[in-house]
Amino acid sequence: MIRIEGTIETPHRHPSCVAAALEPDNLTLIRTTAIEGGVRAEIGGTKLRSIIASVDDYLMNLAIAEDVCSAASTRQSKRDGSGVESGSNGLKHR
Repeated sequence: MIRIEGTIETPHRHPSCVAAALEPDNLTLIRTTAIEGGVRAEIGGTKLRSIIASVDDYLMNLAIAEDVCSAASTRQSKRDGSGVESGSNGLKHR
């Protein structure tokens, strides 16, 4: 049986956040870890179709994780600098 292996490394401003967001996807075919300046996904398996489907899912989840982590960081920066904190029912002054 042929073993298929590969690695995907992508740069991110908040690698630990992105890796944590992808942690639930760390199943049998893909393992994601934070590295300096980005994340690394190690892929391995024996069924090409399963690997292709897993990589496709991973890339979609990666894009979403990047967006969420960037938005959270921007929101935190605004809260830290503006004196205004957003809450569930609008803006609240501290």
